[in-house]
Amino acid sequence: MYGLIGQITVVAGGRDELATILAAIGDMPGCLSYVVAKDSDDPDSLWVTELWESKQAHADSLELPHVQTAIGRARPLIVGFETRVQTEPIGGIGIG
Repeated sequence: MYGLIGQITVVAGGRDELATILAAIGDMPGCLSYVVAKDSDDPDSLWVTELWESKQAHADSLELPHVQTAIGRARPLIVGFETRVQTEPIGGIGIG
């Protein structure tokens, strides 16, 4: 399995719009979990936690037309990526 945890800094006032775009991406083959969360301490920050069958499944998802459309809509709202961590999930609730 392959995991990503990322913090996204958003333009002032754009967090809810970005969250809506990201949360509505839809089906991505190989994606086991995709969670978009508001940062409780920063009104201009989101966290995205992803769990994939493999690193390749994640890479392949970035080429999907509906993902490319979402990226295009999201890009103007993103200031930057503050934290990005790759993980190797080994178990836990919800992991098969």
